[in-house]
Amino acid sequence: MNSKLVISLSLVYVLFMAGLSIFYYTTDETFKSLVSIGGVVCGAIPLLLALFTKLQFNLPIVISYLIFLFGSQYLGSILGWYGLGWWDTFLHFLSGALLAFTAIALYERLVHRNAGSGISPWFVFLFTLSFSALGGVIWEIYEFSSDQLFGMTLQGGGNKDTMTDLIADTVGGLIIAMWAGVRTKAKIRKA
Repeated sequence: MNSKLVISLSLVYVLFMAGLSIFYYTTDETFKSLVSIGGVVCGAIPLLLALFTKLQFNLPIVISYLIFLFGSQYLGSILGWYGLGWWDTFLHFLSGALLAFTAIALYERLVHRNAGSGISPWFVFLFTLSFSALGGVIWEIYEFSSDQLFGMTLQGGGNKDTMTDLIADTVGGLIIAMWAGVRTKAKIRKA
């Protein structure tokens, strides 16, 4: 059931972005068409994971991911919400939290079940926070590289934009990492 829902939701997003791409291509809006193509690629990731791998994320993570894509690609880039000033920072905060939840899901799938009671809550906290912060750093490397290599303006505010984004990513990840550490400590006490 979960797999079918993930496939359906991802397919809806991919088709929505593909339709936008065709529409914007026919109206000679190249930038919006390219963003839409990026949406097709990004939206297909959960679809491909569900169809071709055993690594499947839980439904709330997939739904959050698709909402994040919608907010960044459609609302942010296509409808121009990035011009609001706070939208980019808000999305970085959300992406930090989303990456932290992804870290928890990976941790729960990759750590041997018998090791669970022997793992320190501090390790879970640090792993979750580090994973989230690393995701933010990789994204900023992408923005910097795109600006330098292709003349884009992803880092519109330069160093201030980069640091604000990294702080927002880290704060989003920190909140979820603290929750994960407390949750792990409570699970250990119950065991």
